[in-house]
Amino acid sequence: MIVVNTHEAKTRLSALLAAVEEQGEWVRICRNGKPVADLRPVGRQTDPLARIERLGGVRFIEDPVRPLSAEDWPDAE
Repeated sequence: MIVVNTHEAKTRLSALLAAVEEQGEWVRICRNGKPVADLRPVGRQTDPLARIERLGGVRFIEDPVRPLSAEDWPDAE
């Protein structure tokens, strides 16, 4: 994630938008050191783990939010 203040965001807007569009970067814009907005890619699926180098290789084998079927639940005793 790229973090910039409002002045730098205005000065470098074209370059920041290119980073968002071409590399899928997220840009956080801050005012007085406090976050006020994020620029991020729109309309395409991005893997949030890919942005963090050490987590980029993590792959889910199962869908962690998939509802469990009746067979997945243990038998009640």
